[in-house]
Amino acid sequence: MNGAIKVGAYALGLAVVFGGALGAGRVAGPVGGAAAESSQGAGVGRGAGQDAGQGTEHGAHQSAGQEAPAAKAPAVPAGLQVSQGGYMLMPETDEVKVGKRTDFRFTVIGPDGSPVTEFTTQHDKKLHFIVVRRDLTGFQHLHPTQLGGGVWSVPLKLPVAGEYRAFADFAPEGAGPLTLGMDLSVAGDYRPEPPAIPAETAKVGDYTVTLRGDLIPGRTSMLTLSIAKDGEPVTDLQPYLAAYGHLVALRDGDLAYLHVHPDGAPGDGRTVPGPDITFYAEVPSAGTYGLYLDFKHAGTVRTAVFTAATSPDPEGGGATGPSGDGHGHSHQP
Repeated sequence: MNGAIKVGAYALGLAVVFGGALGAGRVAGPVGGAAAESSQGAGVGRGAGQDAGQGTEHGAHQSAGQEAPAAKAPAVPAGLQVSQGGYMLMPETDEVKVGKRTDFRFTVIGPDGSPVTEFTTQHDKKLHFIVVRRDLTGFQHLHPTQLGGGVWSVPLKLPVAGEYRAFADFAPEGAGPLTLGMDLSVAGDYRPEPPAIPAETAKVGDYTVTLRGDLIPGRTSMLTLSIAKDGEPVTDLQPYLAAYGHLVALRDGDLAYLHVHPDGAPGDGRTVPGPDITFYAEVPSAGTYGLYLDFKHAGTVRTAVFTAATSPDPEGGGATGPSGDGHGHSHQP
C-alpha cells in the first residue's frame, strides 16, 4: 500500500439521510438502501468525484400494466460523498506520511467548475475539517486557513498508519450546508484498535466526562455529558465555537457523519456553563456509533471519546448503555 491519498469508490448500503451538518441534528440512516460515493479512478485525481447515482423504487400497490410513478432517490448520509449538489472536494496534497506534520491543502469546486471562495460562517468558522481513522480512533477537529484562490490549508499530523476519513463541513455563500468526505491512506505498520471497552466515563487528562442516556432507534434520545475535574464538577466551561460543547457522531462501518450542537447556547439567559451539556439525537437504525465531545476549559479544548451501541428493538428494553474508550485528547483552539 502506498502513502498516496485516495479518493476511493465505495459501495455503501444506506437508505435514509444521517442528518444535516453543523446543526442541532439527528443521527439517522437505517441500513438497506443503496448509495454510492463515486470517483474517476483510483488514487488522487483533480477530477475525481461525481454525484452519487440516482436510484428508483417501485410501490407495493402498483396495478398491472400501470407505469410506476417516479420515486424519490434515496438520500445519502452526510460525509459519504466527495461530490454532492454540484460541489466537489478536491485535494491539493498528494501524500501524508505517518507521524510527519503536513501542510494539507484542498479546494472546494463549485457547480460552475471554479473554486469556491465565499463561505458562510457557521459556529464561528467558515469550514470545519474532521479527520478520523476508520476504526473510529485518532479523531481530530481542525479549522483550516484560506490561502486565497479557493485553496484551504491545514496542518495535519497523523501519528499512526491506517485508513482515514476526512470531512469538510461548510456552507457555500448562497447555498445550504454540506459535508463532503474523502479517504486518506497513510502507509506504515497498520494495527487496528480493538473495540472500545464498555464504560460510561472517559478520561481526558485531569478531567472525567460521564455520558448518561441511551441511543434508542426511532426515538429522540437525550444524551447528557457531565464534566468534572479532579472529582469536582466543572461549572465554568468556556464558549467554544459559539457553544459549550460540540458532539460529532460517526456510524461504525460507513462513518456516516453528524455534527450535533447542544441544547441552549452561551448568553441565552438559561444555559449554564456546566457541568452538564445536553444533546438530542435520533437514531432510527441499530448499530454502533463513535461519539466525540469537544469542550473548552481553562483555555484548552479537549475531546472526550465514547462508543454507544443501540438496541435493535426499540420496544425491547432500549439501547445498551454507552461506553467510553477511556481516552481523550486536548488541543489548543
